[in-house]
Amino acid sequence: MFDEHVAPLATDLPASVTAVVPTHRRPERMREAVESIVAQTYRGDIEIIVVFDACEVELPQLALPAHRTLRGIRNDRVRGLAGARNSGILAASHEFVAFLDDDDVWMPGKLDAQMTVFERHPESGLVGSAMQVDDGRRRHDRLVPHAVVTHGDLVHDRIAGLHSSSFVFRREVLDEVGMIDEQLPGAHGEDYDVLLATSRHSVIRLVNTPLVSVRWSGESYFYGHWGPYAAGHIYLLDKHPELQADDYARSRISSQIGFALAADGSGRQARTWLRRSLRLQPLNVRAWLGLLISYRLLSARLVARVANLVGKGI
Repeated sequence: MFDEHVAPLATDLPASVTAVVPTHRRPERMREAVESIVAQTYRGDIEIIVVFDACEVELPQLALPAHRTLRGIRNDRVRGLAGARNSGILAASHEFVAFLDDDDVWMPGKLDAQMTVFERHPESGLVGSAMQVDDGRRRHDRLVPHAVVTHGDLVHDRIAGLHSSSFVFRREVLDEVGMIDEQLPGAHGEDYDVLLATSRHSVIRLVNTPLVSVRWSGESYFYGHWGPYAAGHIYLLDKHPELQADDYARSRISSQIGFALAADGSGRQARTWLRRSLRLQPLNVRAWLGLLISYRLLSARLVARVANLVGKGI
């Protein structure tokens, strides 16, 4: 059921961290992700758990320094990102749990910066960071100009620069919030869902420095999966009534749903959501682009590609 490499145990060191890396048949990318964790300068113990989702457990052969361990386990829960993350959380040994997708990498000094925030602000339940977007040609920094983010902030604005591969949780907060929602269609929006849930229970702090490099080069599992993307965001609207109560949030999410439905070929259904968005926010550019796509006057793939080239998402 698992493969394991173990380095010497640590003593008298800073707080220990478990890094959960879900993966599905991307061995080279996964290896790069794991190497970026191993290379962290953080002095504390780091347990790396690679969760193999619907594929064989096959860990990269790495020379591990002291205070680093590497384990591979199968995802024995619902197939997909949410189930794989939950498998890793349940297997985690340490008091802090971090996420890293298998196609992303941590930047040097990531854990040092975030764990310093936890030390200075022990009430914090989650510390995230800004990110660097890599579209395969160039890199863009997406900043998060907040030191603290509240539930109200997250309802009003998803804070797009805050990516799940930057998250480090205090384990007790994850226990209180509960597991990653495995009912979310295609796991789309699971990072937003867990942010909303966490912000109800605990303080979220951010480091406004890109500490994770996120690939947007078309290799992501989510890229172009428009139908499940729309279904996931409809689910979020139903699950979190506060999103319905904020006009800006409702317009933003309605435009995402409408754009995705238009890209998926469901033009009439898309226009219902897009018009709803524009009634609330007449200058919503995503909604206007979605309308053009719904009438087949514009290519969704082209719009998504151009947005990625300037470091933006849909």
